[in-house]
Formats: sequence, C-alpha cells, structure tokens
Amino acid sequence: MNVVPADEARTRAFARVIGPFVTIVAIIAAVRMPEITATPFLSTFFENPVTVWITGAMLLLLGLIIIGQHQSWSSAAAALISLLGWILVIRGVALLTVPQLYERFALALTNVTGLRIGSGLMALIGIWLSYVGWFSSPAAKS
Repeated sequence: MNVVPADEARTRAFARVIGPFVTIVAIIAAVRMPEITATPFLSTFFENPVTVWITGAMLLLLGLIIIGQHQSWSSAAAALISLLGWILVIRGVALLTVPQLYERFALALTNVTGLRIGSGLMALIGIWLSYVGWFSSPAAKS
C-alpha cells in the first residue's frame, strides 16, 4: 500500500500526542481502578447534567478534530488513530443524547480485573503509538 508522505507525517504527529496521553491515562486508570469504578464516583459524575454535557461535547469535538484532520487507513497506526476519532465521536454523541443509557452501561462495568486488563492493553497501545510518533523512522521513499 502506498503511503503519502503527508499522511505519514500527520499520523506521526497525532501519534506523538495521542500515544503519551493514552499511556498516562491508562496507567493511572489501572492504578486507581477501584476508586474510578466505584458507584459513588460514577453516580456523582452523572448527577450533574452540565458535567455530562460538557464531557460529551468535548469528546465529540476531539473526535471530529481527529476525523477531520486524520482520515487515513494506510497503516496500522493510521487506522488506529482514525478509529479512535470515530470512537470519540460515538461516545460524545451518546453522552449528549442518551446519558442515562451511557450511565447504565458504565455502572455495569464493575469487574475491576477485566478493566485493569483493558487499561493494560490501552497502555500498550499508547506506548506503541508513542514509539511510532517519537522514535520510528519515516518509511523510505519509493
């Protein structure tokens, strides 16, 4: 598959930001998992509709920025970044339109071990994206 140099540069730029962010957040989430998944924590978040709305709007905005600036599926890293953009859009729209359904789903996720494994996988993805963004060399020109 031919990769356009501008697309590769854009993927590396997004990976430089998204990789460290995902790594840091996933590691902190894994460490603080019992506190984060506790019903009082989630209930308190969903009690304030303004907080839910602002969070949904920010997720939607960030997802649209990724989709608008990085709609590339030419490599594994590019596809992962584009997929992340779409996931953020879906989550943002869900929080804006059906917050009660989103809350029920979040409250159903109480398996701390499973969530820690998921956080560990996200941390590995973040480390890989960080590597792609900061340390891998650009592909040779054909």
